[in-house]
Amino acid sequence: MQSTNKNRNVKISKGNIFLVGMMGSGKTTVGRSLANYTGKTFIDSDHEIQERTGVKIPIIFEIEGEAGFRKRETEVLRELVKIDNIVLATGGGAILSRENRKLLQRHGTVVYLRATVNDIQRRTRHDKNRPLLQTKNLHARLTELYAQRDSLYREAADLIVDSGAQGIRYLVSKLTRKLAALKLKQHTNKHIMQTINVDLATSPDPRSYPIHIGCGILEQADLILPYLAQKRVAIISNTTVAPLYMDKLRASLESYDVASVPIILPDGESYKNWETMNQIFDALLSHSCERNTTIMALGGGVIGDLSGFAAATYLRGVPFIQIPTTLLAQVDSSVGGKTGINHPRGKNMIGAFYQPRLVLADSAALDTLPEREFRSGIAEIIKYGLIRDLVFFEWLELNMARLLARDPETLHEAIRRSCENKAEIVAEDEKENGIRALLNLGHTFGHAIENGMGYGAWLHGEAIAAGIIMAADLSRRMALIGESDVMRIHRIFLQAGLPVTAPKLSPEKYLQLMALDKKVSAGKIRFILLNRIGEAVIHTDIPVAMLTETIQACATHE
Repeated sequence: MQSTNKNRNVKISKGNIFLVGMMGSGKTTVGRSLANYTGKTFIDSDHEIQERTGVKIPIIFEIEGEAGFRKRETEVLRELVKIDNIVLATGGGAILSRENRKLLQRHGTVVYLRATVNDIQRRTRHDKNRPLLQTKNLHARLTELYAQRDSLYREAADLIVDSGAQGIRYLVSKLTRKLAALKLKQHTNKHIMQTINVDLATSPDPRSYPIHIGCGILEQADLILPYLAQKRVAIISNTTVAPLYMDKLRASLESYDVASVPIILPDGESYKNWETMNQIFDALLSHSCERNTTIMALGGGVIGDLSGFAAATYLRGVPFIQIPTTLLAQVDSSVGGKTGINHPRGKNMIGAFYQPRLVLADSAALDTLPEREFRSGIAEIIKYGLIRDLVFFEWLELNMARLLARDPETLHEAIRRSCENKAEIVAEDEKENGIRALLNLGHTFGHAIENGMGYGAWLHGEAIAAGIIMAADLSRRMALIGESDVMRIHRIFLQAGLPVTAPKLSPEKYLQLMALDKKVSAGKIRFILLNRIGEAVIHTDIPVAMLTETIQACATHE
């Protein structure tokens, strides 16, 4: 690790600056000068890897291959990003890893030093220490690498600066001005709405829809207007949420001459059935709602599922908008198009995939959410870290107290990251034919708990928390993860104030209820288990004896 002269002490910010770009783009040279100018500490990730291994990078490539080097690179980056007030020059291929890109984005400002292939060739043509460039046709190799990596650099970057033939002093001065302007912009826009797009590339009819996340946006009808087929909507809510937000939403719509039909249902999971569905249909028909009348769901997951199923089936399909008012709905059930109702023999057994045209997640609506329901939503947030996002899981471990205190910035970040994870999965697998099944971590056990205890006795998130603990235990018994990971998962649910033991039903009862799960395929129950924290996998052939052991060990809640 190298330190720079800090006498000038011209600090741009208290945070970190991460330089990414092709080999030969100037990351080390610019990084040293920038660190000196801003009073930060300079670190070169490749230098760190060499220091820790005691051998040069070409030898690591020769012995372990590129995959081995990339693994070491990620391990080093995980540690380096946690150091405060640094300028870090990363290796040219660091951004190939999604985890690395997220690490950099979440721990500092990412700057892409962009250079042309010709400039890079000029700077690297005599360099024997870059394993990927030892080729007879250097220009062709650089062109190939540039085509592979440029979009990833741009995706990760907060700023893009061309390193070209500019002098180092001019380049660093230009970069510091851009960093200062970015900091001012970020401060100004701290509480501005953010939008995540769910891009459904389903052939031959590609579709997408936005998820708007912000504070106080429920009353911004201008965000809704572009998604209305006509200036008439039906707003479905329940007896708990409607008194809080129905009038505000209707008044906002009326200011744009949008008429609304309120449909208010009883509150609770026990009402997610055909009888309630028929109440919705009766109201829609009695008010002569047409095929272009948009149905809007104003409430939690139950209202969202009921409203979405009604939209999918009324007049064979009408437009649908989600306005989730619970944490669980904002981070999970409102995104992805799963709709449906419960059946006495299983949860969500009757329904349809039907995507909304818009999701409007207003974090201000969570101010009125009871503590138990708020914690219930955190179970689904933790799930995203467990199944695919180790960096997010680590962030949750550090920020759980602030999240439970409903700190606005922490809450907004948790919602955003959860929606990003789900949007990426849904975009790849809309109808749950593949990786979308990973979102069901803990759900096979959890749905059995909800059904076995009677819908509503355990909140969905509470049942999922206990179900994830059972899935972790089963993963350990399958020799997929170790005891330390199981305990780490146990601790974070304890931090969140969620159940870490399941209700004491008999193993036979659990197995009977799980056999009714809609994820059963070819008569086999599908379980989502963990290869490690941050990586989930599907298993079907689980020995009954092992399942029984997990149930007996985890189902001890009286």
